[in-house]
Amino acid sequence: MAEALLFYTLAALILGLGVMVVSARSAVHSVLFLVVNFLLVAVLYVTLSAEFVAVIQVLVYAGGIVVLYLFVVMLVNLKKEPERFSDPRRLARSGLLLGGVVLALIVVVVSSSLRAGMAAEGTLSGFGTPFTSGNTEQLGWVLYTSYLIPFELASMLLLVAMIGAIVLARRHLGD
Repeated sequence: MAEALLFYTLAALILGLGVMVVSARSAVHSVLFLVVNFLLVAVLYVTLSAEFVAVIQVLVYAGGIVVLYLFVVMLVNLKKEPERFSDPRRLARSGLLLGGVVLALIVVVVSSSLRAGMAAEGTLSGFGTPFTSGNTEQLGWVLYTSYLIPFELASMLLLVAMIGAIVLARRHLGD
């Protein structure tokens, strides 16, 4: 009962801070809300006995990514009034449709994972290996066996995003 209460409290705080990140008027306040959000996600990982993921969450996200965000915020001229501009090329309906498609895909993946998890209860993703080793070893085993293709697809997506950001920054600097 206490674990469920803690989980729902953390989930509500994480969702609330996510809304605050998006709705904050100051970019610095938004980044600070993001730091607290990342730290609460790390606490959530600790409550789920995923200590390795919690440490990685703090080191990578609450440390590195937020420092990067603050660096960008400091580089941007915050004293300049934001432009009141509506991009005519913005396709809100297409974005909403694509968001719905992504949500449907997430539901399909989670439901199929739950069905596969129920079929292989007590073993490591259906391989017949009981959970006897450490948390990090289990994570690595599952990540590089059962979820190798999604892991590689995520790395390719991050690579494409990084290349796109470099191209956009280069185009912006050239103006």
